[in-house]
Amino acid sequence: MDKKIIKKGLNEIALVDPDVAKALPLYGYPEPRIRPAGIETFFSIVVGQLLSTHAAAAIMLRARELLPEISAQNILDKSDEELRGVGLSKQKLNYIKGMAEAILDGSFDPDTLSELDDKTAIKTITELKGFGTWSAEIYCMFSLQRQDIFPSGDLALLVAIQKLKGLDEKPTPKQAQEIIQHWSPWRSVGSLFLWHYYHGIPT
Repeated sequence: MDKKIIKKGLNEIALVDPDVAKALPLYGYPEPRIRPAGIETFFSIVVGQLLSTHAAAAIMLRARELLPEISAQNILDKSDEELRGVGLSKQKLNYIKGMAEAILDGSFDPDTLSELDDKTAIKTITELKGFGTWSAEIYCMFSLQRQDIFPSGDLALLVAIQKLKGLDEKPTPKQAQEIIQHWSPWRSVGSLFLWHYYHGIPT
């Protein structure tokens, strides 16, 4: 989703949602978020789980020094001690090695995800241990560039919807899905705007 797509999508949403139409001139359009498709992004997703952006970036820097090419075979060729040495927890190490093993045995192929519809791609990713629905949705949005994904389990999105819509309470994920259902087929763009709006909300 480049700047042109983001602008087109948000303009379409603004036509059917007066709250977005009111907020858009005040907050502007969000920047694109594009991540490469493939194993390195899956590796990065695991690294970033429950960590600050700064801490995750430091681990990824060390990981790239250990693995100049992040591939399934190269991951499995390294010892647990070497991989733990870059800052991976035992649990994350298990997730990453499990993914690498799945790629090599053919039970998971990142290259075929682009051929699947959104629902099937998310289901395929979540069959990997350590990859929940949120991780799969983020991959679909930023690596596969799918335009109608809404990660309803994301806390920042729920808070942003509460503020944008003037709700007394933060909506549940299910309620949030219902509230922005009419944004389809631009819910990925709408999610980008909600994150952008969230960071611009006065505290």
